Amino acid sequence: MKIALVSDAWAPQVNGVVRTLTTTVAWLRRIGHAVETFTPDQFATVSCPTYPEIRLALLAGPALGRRLAAFAPEAVHIATEGPLGWAARRWCLDRGMPFTTSFHTRFPEYLAMRTHLPADWFWPPVRRFHAPAAAVFAATPTLEAELHRRGLAHTHRWSRGVDTAQFNPAGPSLADYDDLPRPILLHVGRVAVEKNIEAFLQLDVAGTKVVVGEGPALASLRARYPHVRFLGSLAGERLAAAYRGADLLVFPSRTDTFGLVMIEALASGVPVAAYPVPGPLDILVTPGSGVMRDDLAEAAVAALSLDRATCARIGQGYSWATCTAQFAAGLVRHQLHMAA
Repeated sequence: MKIALVSDAWAPQVNGVVRTLTTTVAWLRRIGHAVETFTPDQFATVSCPTYPEIRLALLAGPALGRRLAAFAPEAVHIATEGPLGWAARRWCLDRGMPFTTSFHTRFPEYLAMRTHLPADWFWPPVRRFHAPAAAVFAATPTLEAELHRRGLAHTHRWSRGVDTAQFNPAGPSLADYDDLPRPILLHVGRVAVEKNIEAFLQLDVAGTKVVVGEGPALASLRARYPHVRFLGSLAGERLAAAYRGADLLVFPSRTDTFGLVMIEALASGVPVAAYPVPGPLDILVTPGSGVMRDDLAEAAVAALSLDRATCARIGQGYSWATCTAQFAAGLVRHQLHMAA
């Protein structure tokens, strides 16, 4: 199958959306599909306001349309609601070509946190973006139910996987931990206001707090919390060692649609503490994987006593092969059948 994947989120951005998309593309190609990506690095871009590391391809519609036409895809998947996503949506609608979308990011909630306006005010354009799609791919049952309540009932389950060859309990710990008081409480993710990181940084829990990641709030938080170890962005074996050597992953976000870092931590044998919100509610359902409480400090203390071998067994059960099969099946069911 010839698949066009359009995304405003792509390397060099480092986040769960990019890791999900790049891994899915690699697996799709591995099983024989021809995949062409349409991403900001192929066009002239400008910096996203408040997120200079994110580049937006503005006014790229004509060039994108020509590239899509030249590729002549059998299926189009639009992963993001950014400028390229809207341009690809228009290209498909103009030609009567079915397309699918995915819901990776709760933009209404993010915008509400930044503007102090109600999230409901920002849902109409999001609903408009996804409404004509043949299906909206969603990672969890909780997210699907939320989209249904928001008027987007045409969903398709597309879960997430973990690279168990990289994220596992075998191997060294991060050397940066050697002189730190235990337990090591770890946070991995974009350092931004919507991740609710300060709920983690303010925990009154013994040990050392470590933050892995970069983002617009990094400089401010580093200055305000000098006792926290900010390690910046890590990848590859250093990221795996950061998980492996930690005693606990604290996931304070209330707005994520999944939380890829949680299953990476679990696969590394590290329990998770989180709020009982979408994302954790779908991942931390197996006893022994983590603790969810409205009091995050209580959740952290309780989760530290969980068995690491049990966490690893749970995390190792997430398969990219299964997720990629779900993705491909969604394209066949919702695009090729509609076009037939």
